[in-house]
Amino acid sequence: MTSASLPASAKRSKRVLPGFGLTMGVTLTYLGVIVLLPVIALVLKGAEIGPARFWAIATAPRTLAALQLTLTAAAMATVFNAIYGVLMAWVLVRYNFPGRRLLDALVDIPFALPTAVAGLALSALFAANGWYGAILEPMGIQVVFTIWGVAAAMAFTSIPFVIRTVQPVLEDLDPQYEEAARTLGAHPFTIFRRVVFPAIFPALLVGITLSFARSLGEFGAVIFIAGNLPFKTEIASLLAVIRLEEYDYNGAAVIALTLLIIALVLLAISNILQARALRYRGKTG
Repeated sequence: MTSASLPASAKRSKRVLPGFGLTMGVTLTYLGVIVLLPVIALVLKGAEIGPARFWAIATAPRTLAALQLTLTAAAMATVFNAIYGVLMAWVLVRYNFPGRRLLDALVDIPFALPTAVAGLALSALFAANGWYGAILEPMGIQVVFTIWGVAAAMAFTSIPFVIRTVQPVLEDLDPQYEEAARTLGAHPFTIFRRVVFPAIFPALLVGITLSFARSLGEFGAVIFIAGNLPFKTEIASLLAVIRLEEYDYNGAAVIALTLLIIALVLLAISNILQARALRYRGKTG
């Protein structure tokens, strides 16, 4: 029997999920209730303050110091994650060694581990009498209660984003292009720079953006290692909590909305750059 003689019902592929209408309705409802409504409430709360009051709170010295520390530490953590994440993804994909599956599973520990536990562990490791601190302190390198501790906590909690976005792209990358470049006499670094990196760049860009956005909102892991000193190691999310404890809901809303705007701008820029990179690959591929 040919496919043309099959009834229309037999031609339809079996669907595990319901039809498009029901599936789309459920997903949009979930998105609206869980994501959009809190964001809209935050925006409306910020709009009630007024532009002048909003600007005054956002540009207050303590707020600016907290935002500057948060952005700087998040950038430091993201740079580290970009380098280490690519290296880890490369090792997991390109090499077979005993314990590779275990190492692959350990990558997701920051997702499963409570951030407060991570902060306590990092504080114990980098303290003056800790395993790392006992080595770094005599060298004049202090991590606890400094921006380096903030960046370390942010890097720990956000590193899986880079690894998990780059890893599947490396797995699907056709090795024939690297072999062709190798037969033409290209050096390994040249192959990575001209063949591998352009292929993984869109995914890497997504991972970097997610890592940076995750670092901006990090709280639990940072407060234990930062010391939370105003104008020194106080992050923006902690300042928002402090404003809530002081019943300054307007101040907390302004800080939270500022972080939200920064994250949304970063995501928009990332999507634009990713689309351009994909179009460039399509033209040159």
